[in-house]
Amino acid sequence: MDTQADENDVVGRAIVRIHSGVLALVCGILGGAGLFLMTVWLLIRGGPRVGAHLQLLSHYFYGYSVTWGGSVVGLVYGIIVGGVAGWVIGTVYNGVVWLRHR
Repeated sequence: MDTQADENDVVGRAIVRIHSGVLALVCGILGGAGLFLMTVWLLIRGGPRVGAHLQLLSHYFYGYSVTWGGSVVGLVYGIIVGGVAGWVIGTVYNGVVWLRHR
């Protein structure tokens, strides 16, 4: 019966760990695609003041604007910021799992 508990512990540790690199890649792709698509959607939709709120990102992302060129710049910034955020989340999560299963 004790070997069953040991096996469950090993399987539990293997399952709860996250690959930080994979999470960074996925978050980077989602972040880049999200910002790109939001910018393109606003450009296609048009209007008198296109993307007034999204334009505020230019204060943080140098070179970004709600234009066709800015959508590509936003894609790059979204990949970078999303990737870093995903890597940090995965690393912190794995650290907490390591502390709990020591």
